[in-house]
Amino acid sequence: GHEWAPLLEQKIDYKDWTFKSLKDGTPTNLRELAKGKKLLLVVYFAPWCGNWKNEAPTVTRLYEKDKAHGFEVVAVSEYAPADDSRKYFESQGGAPFPVVVESEAGADKEKTTHYAYRKAAGDPRNWGSPFNVFLEPAKLNKSGDVLTEKAWVVGGELIEKDVERFVRERLGITEQGAVEQCREEPKAEAKRQ
Repeated sequence: GHEWAPLLEQKIDYKDWTFKSLKDGTPTNLRELAKGKKLLLVVYFAPWCGNWKNEAPTVTRLYEKDKAHGFEVVAVSEYAPADDSRKYFESQGGAPFPVVVESEAGADKEKTTHYAYRKAAGDPRNWGSPFNVFLEPAKLNKSGDVLTEKAWVVGGELIEKDVERFVRERLGITEQGAVEQCREEPKAEAKRQ
């Protein structure tokens, strides 16, 4: 079954982090990833999790649609060897966005930032994958460990239409192709009289 969840603003004291890149093991810093972006989605996932596998296409669609407008995604791998995450993304044709590794074993669960944020946000799930945190780089603290005291959080799978609306609002994108109400031309009205 799905674990769709609403997008809610939560108090979680979200901290900066540096994790190893899944691609090549180099250190990847969140504050650096956020530079020059308008909106950043941090999605915590476990490659074995069925709910992550349900959500992954949604995250990819959102990213592909709005990356040119300042939207960034970074996926944080949890509770499985890095090779499992590599294999997962290889099976999907590669990761379209950066992927980093926080933990590689289920035994690490209660030691992860993922676990701490889920608990702070009131997420009752045992493993809690996926867990999504939206950050607005322009509103992040300029220094210190805590990037923000509040963040927009989805404690489960994204509800695509709601999240798409949120992303586009934050990016300042107006819906194209909106239909305007028809107005009669003055000449047309004069002909009828």
